[in-house]
Amino acid sequence: MVSSVNMLLRDEEYDSLESLCYAFGRDPGQVKDYLLGNGFVWSERQKQFRPIGYDA
Repeated sequence: MVSSVNMLLRDEEYDSLESLCYAFGRDPGQVKDYLLGNGFVWSERQKQFRPIGYDA
């Protein structure tokens, strides 16, 4: 999931996490919470999910 989300944002298929989530009928907050519980945190600066500890 992380790889797919990051790829879609990197390749500019979607301009934001919010637009990507809404296109798939998901709430951005729930996606962030789910991935946080699985070791990934959203980096607003980098516009991608990063492993916890590598999000600087």
